[in-house]
Amino acid sequence: MKRGVVAYVYRERVTTYAAVLWDLDGTIIDSEPLWMAGEHELAERYGKTWTQEDGLALVGNSLIGSGEYIKKRLDADMSPEEIVDFLVIRLAAALREEIPWRPGARELIDALHAEGTPQALVTMSYESIAEPIVAATPFAAVVTGDKVARGKPHPEPYLKAAEMLGVDAADCLAIEDSGTGATSANAAGCRVLVVPHFVNVPDAPRRTQLPTLEHVGPDALRALFD
Repeated sequence: MKRGVVAYVYRERVTTYAAVLWDLDGTIIDSEPLWMAGEHELAERYGKTWTQEDGLALVGNSLIGSGEYIKKRLDADMSPEEIVDFLVIRLAAALREEIPWRPGARELIDALHAEGTPQALVTMSYESIAEPIVAATPFAAVVTGDKVARGKPHPEPYLKAAEMLGVDAADCLAIEDSGTGATSANAAGCRVLVVPHFVNVPDAPRRTQLPTLEHVGPDALRALFD
């Protein structure tokens, strides 16, 4: 009888979050250097200098928003859509060769899956970029930047992911690395774990920060908002 009670209590503990919703770039994979390499290549084409500050200004943005910034910054004759295509093709090809996982991310995804926690990928990268990661992970739903009308920081991406999983976004934990993404998730009603990478993210209600996901398991996630 006691064993049954213990099992019941454990099961209650593992369902604290209805789902965990993951950002991709900078959170699951270390893709920012790949993005920046493409941006530098474009800048060289136009005889311009692309700075670290330029690259960081785009972290977490929609791709079209980034394309518009790059076009203006480089005085490029390419459209924002053409700039995005240029970058997406290069990044997707690089990820098909090798996925640069962020410390602890893949291990945590697998641990959450093993205990039955639904998970979704919520990224402003396009489907072709997400495909290699989706193929290697057990996500039950995927929202990409080319499948939403309004990207982060609007709440639409996270609301759509929660809807696809059949859960309330207010019962979900989102994992992000940028202020833009954290704003999107909070606006959708999610609690947010921020694991900063290239940019600092301000504190806010229903938001907490960890320096890394390395050695972080499901129980540690549940303790964050107790």
